[in-house]
Amino acid sequence: MKILVCISHVPDTTSKINFTEGDTKFDTNGVQFVINPNDEYGLTRAMWFKEKQGASVDVVNVGGPETEPTLRKALAIGADAAIRVNTEATDGYAVAEQLAKVVKEGNYDLVIAGRESIDYNGGMVPGMLAALTDANFVNTCIGIDVDGTNAKVIREIDGGKETVTTTLPLVVGAQKGIVEESDLRIPNMRGIMMARKKALTVLEPVSASTETVSVKFEKPEPKGAVTLVSPDNLDELINLLHNEAKVI
Repeated sequence: MKILVCISHVPDTTSKINFTEGDTKFDTNGVQFVINPNDEYGLTRAMWFKEKQGASVDVVNVGGPETEPTLRKALAIGADAAIRVNTEATDGYAVAEQLAKVVKEGNYDLVIAGRESIDYNGGMVPGMLAALTDANFVNTCIGIDVDGTNAKVIREIDGGKETVTTTLPLVVGAQKGIVEESDLRIPNMRGIMMARKKALTVLEPVSASTETVSVKFEKPEPKGAVTLVSPDNLDELINLLHNEAKVI
């Protein structure tokens, strides 16, 4: 079984976020980047298939040279090879078009992408990728087993879980639950050294359509001051909750 794991290069959630050029561009200065958490859950599950079922695992990213350290970390975790499509990730549809070419040329059986990235939270790429490659698709995946060309997938739905069966080729949108946080792997020295010798292929992009454009970014409004109310003054508390907080 050939598995492709899609890797997004995203800011660490502890980084301080700023914008430039009139709040139209994300400022990357001083920002630490990591593997998108949903993608890392998927990569860890792919490692299970590699170790238990002999699958081969490649990782792919759409981005510039600055994303290569993130791909190298994925290689250090255990992926066999990495692919970088040498173009800026402008929007979800353009990214899906670039990934579709990689999937088709690589004849992958299973593609694992994160349900969404934690930077833009678009949640569009896995579904569009499945449509562009004529593959089956299951989103919000929290469990997957493969037997030959058949797959049993557990997905999270409102109020519970749903178990579905389908066939390969398959694209899944993974999230926490496909493995647990305690299952995530920290690259060891041997893995880091081996990653330096593994193939990292750079592909030139295909012509792709950009269907959306970011017009402006805004930070959340600062939290207001805390208003303290005496426990003996319930009328004031009710008034504040009703007229200011508007929660009752």
